[in-house]
Amino acid sequence: MAPESASSSREVQVGLESPFGKARAMVFPRSVLAGHGVLEELGRSCVTFDFPKRGAVISGPRTRHLAGDRATQILQDSGFDITVIEATEATVAEVERVTAEARKLDSRFLVAVGGGSKIDIAKLAATKLGLPWVSVPTSAAHDGISSPRASVRDAKGVSSVEGVVPIGILADTSVIVQAPFRLLASGCADVVSNVTATLDWKLAARLRNEEFSSTASTLAEYAAQEIIDHAALIKPGLEESVWIAIRPLMVSGIAMSVAGSSRPCSGSEHLFSHALDRVARQPGLHGEQVGVGAIMMLYLHGADWRKIRTALHTIGAPTTARELGVSPEEIVESLVLAHSLRPERYTILGDNGLTREAAERLALVTGVIG
Repeated sequence: MAPESASSSREVQVGLESPFGKARAMVFPRSVLAGHGVLEELGRSCVTFDFPKRGAVISGPRTRHLAGDRATQILQDSGFDITVIEATEATVAEVERVTAEARKLDSRFLVAVGGGSKIDIAKLAATKLGLPWVSVPTSAAHDGISSPRASVRDAKGVSSVEGVVPIGILADTSVIVQAPFRLLASGCADVVSNVTATLDWKLAARLRNEEFSSTASTLAEYAAQEIIDHAALIKPGLEESVWIAIRPLMVSGIAMSVAGSSRPCSGSEHLFSHALDRVARQPGLHGEQVGVGAIMMLYLHGADWRKIRTALHTIGAPTTARELGVSPEEIVESLVLAHSLRPERYTILGDNGLTREAAERLALVTGVIG
């Protein structure tokens, strides 16, 4: 049962006599299971989805050992004909390779078992093939678990691409807790950065009359606040910490489905991160970078950037260039470049961005560089 559209949200003109002729379709996961041991429900879930018998599990060399092989066995025990496709990094070329292999196998559905890159690859392969897919995260490094967006690398850097929403999500906290804590902290920082993204969106609505969804914005803000409020409880090695973090991560993805774009969860802080991906010799994790970006962009908004910095520090996410592993010059250069990466997306950086002097002053006053 392939989705009607690869898009998570679309507007169409309908044949009504009313002068108001817009309609929007929003696509959400049909089933979301989160908690200890929910991986064992994978087979029953796919039966409930009425999937055809032939499918593919997309996993990585490490995550296959962690949960991919077990997921494959569960599906086979439920009567499915499953082949494992081992994937590497989320690049345009790798998406094409995995898509071609899934097509050759005549796969009728996909199951992504892995971290963010494997989920993004499966998401885009499913979109290209018009297939339903299930998200089984083995880490929680960003909100791509449930979102209609995927990050892929090409010759120019990392790009955000629209994909199809998973029909089901099984987030097994007993599996995710085994991933390095740095990944969970990164995912938390990604959600916290919604605070900046929603401020940017509201600014664009006021100054550019951009379409705005209060529902999507509220969901994104709620997710961020949940992480901020429970920052002291998010610690390494605790499955409860995964439980606290995984729900806001999924809510962020749903906020993007409601909005029909990444707007509620991606603003000036993401532009900074994308610029840093291009500038830095060794960029950090996506969530880590947008967290640091959020500190600086909140300062520009005149908001409480110290509160966000404290929450990130409490969780164990980076708040400085040194902790990110990048140089002060790379931070400044990324701040100057950021506004130009998506000129159609208006943010606090404006149309002209920051001068080098303003960027350096911003990074200094927020303590990102010292």
